[in-house]
Amino acid sequence: QVQLVESGGGVVQAGGSLRLSCTASGVTFRSRTISWFRQAPGKEREFVGNIRSGGITDSAQARFTISRDNANNTVYLQMNSLQLEDTAVYYCATTDYLLASRSPTYYKYWGQGTQVTVSS
Repeated sequence: QVQLVESGGGVVQAGGSLRLSCTASGVTFRSRTISWFRQAPGKEREFVGNIRSGGITDSAQARFTISRDNANNTVYLQMNSLQLEDTAVYYCATTDYLLASRSPTYYKYWGQGTQVTVSS
């Protein structure tokens, strides 16, 4: 059974930083693309970034950096220079295919999400 668990969310002042973690179980982690999405109230779920099995990353924001630790089945999302507009629930996701995608409909497995709130 595939399970993804996010952690590291919280409240941070504008301009600050957070590092989110996504830990996976029940998957062959090294072969999977892991993606991050976020969703604010009343808005569509949007792509944040992903990292492929070979370590290649795709990020929608230059302020955010994605890395992975295959030995611990964990992907990290380092968020710097946070802005009010970054407030959202952040989710990690994966699926059964190797092709990377920015579309949330592509992904089969999702974590429960972790709340990030940026204050002024």
